[in-house]
Amino acid sequence: MTRSRIRSILVSCIVIMLIGLIAVSMSSRSIEFEGIPVVFLCAFIAVGIQWIVFIPSYIAQTEHYFDLSGTITYLSLTGFIFFTLNKIGSVDTRTLIIGILVGVWALRLGTFLFTRVKRDGFDRRFIELKPNFLRFFSVWNLQALWVFLTFAAGIAAMTSIEKSSIGIIEYFGLGLWIFGFMFEIISDRQKRKFRENLQNKDKFISTGLWAWSQHPNYFGEIVLWIGIAIIAAPVLEGWQLITLISPIFVFVLLTKISGVRLLDIGAKERWGQNPEYLTYISKTPVLFPNPFL
Repeated sequence: MTRSRIRSILVSCIVIMLIGLIAVSMSSRSIEFEGIPVVFLCAFIAVGIQWIVFIPSYIAQTEHYFDLSGTITYLSLTGFIFFTLNKIGSVDTRTLIIGILVGVWALRLGTFLFTRVKRDGFDRRFIELKPNFLRFFSVWNLQALWVFLTFAAGIAAMTSIEKSSIGIIEYFGLGLWIFGFMFEIISDRQKRKFRENLQNKDKFISTGLWAWSQHPNYFGEIVLWIGIAIIAAPVLEGWQLITLISPIFVFVLLTKISGVRLLDIGAKERWGQNPEYLTYISKTPVLFPNPFL
């Protein structure tokens, strides 16, 4: 067995173990459905959807439904939690707010990414991965971890046996979410319109919010997940507090693993000898916007 195969198997095993450990940390104060902590069922759903969508995607050798499956997972988890709460009690205001915010974000981003990959015809991240069953499979497992860990604070709060009314802290979190969400939407639209202009072919964007940050859309995404964590925090206790790592995970993922790191590598390959690009990256913050440039 090659090192690549061993590495892919290890990645998938570690991912499943991490999801299980996170679910265990959340389970002690989780509501139950048919005698099973709802967080365990959420973990099962998160992994199961990826496996189900992976099979036809591998057979068809397509990545077109990868991001869409992530959206479906967020919506499925939210819907399942609402379903269980209606069965055993009622949906409180905090749960309703978190569910709506995550659902709106997932629908917007999922639609945007699915439309983009359909328009472009492919996602360069998957060119080398698709033919390799184990490597392609490990990526879908990583997406299960991404969904579950990103949503962990929200899931913990929504399924917590502890309930409380919302106050100034929650409103502050909601304000952060709205700010981050709008920042992400505006920056994505600015980049899409920039690319749609044929005069900008093979050029990099440095206008609008992109004049303040090299990756304003990722900044918006990090901020909105901080907002979710703040809304969730007041009802979290004990091991549930571990789930507040959610926005930190989003930050690390987008800056050190995918997102910023991969885009910067590609950008330097395309414009690394372009004086205008070199000036842009030397003056513009990588992530946190500076409107006073």
